[in-house]
Amino acid sequence: MAKTIPFPQQAHAAHVRRNKAMLLPMPRACANDLALQVHLALAALRGGGTAHDAQAMLHTHVLAMSIVNAGYGALTQAQVRDADAALLACFERGRADGNWRLDAAEAEALAAIVTVYDLQLQFAPLWALTEASERLEQMGMGETGQAAKRKQA
Repeated sequence: MAKTIPFPQQAHAAHVRRNKAMLLPMPRACANDLALQVHLALAALRGGGTAHDAQAMLHTHVLAMSIVNAGYGALTQAQVRDADAALLACFERGRADGNWRLDAAEAEALAAIVTVYDLQLQFAPLWALTEASERLEQMGMGETGQAAKRKQA
């Protein structure tokens, strides 16, 4: 009688372990590192930051909304609308005169998003964070693809 090769079973076991890990939140140290970066970007924009800080806040906003849509965390329509307006104002100022900053009301609007995102990093399963990150990357690729099409035209 032929013996089966144990390799497929080990590969299956590794696959199962990876799938189970996706159901758990990300490791606390990683969540804290990501949250710290976002909090620092928000603090920088309160006093006059950089385009990189504004971009980090935009990414945080998109990620938080995607994770909320996956069922983790809550944002009201007013919070989303206020954060959208704050980001738009920040980008307009930054592009117009290089002054990448948020006023007090705008910073408060984005602080609400950052608070939700911070909690999502701590408690949402890794699959929800991964899917949100992949969506953000696809959005970036879409912009690049659209720009390339415009250049070709």
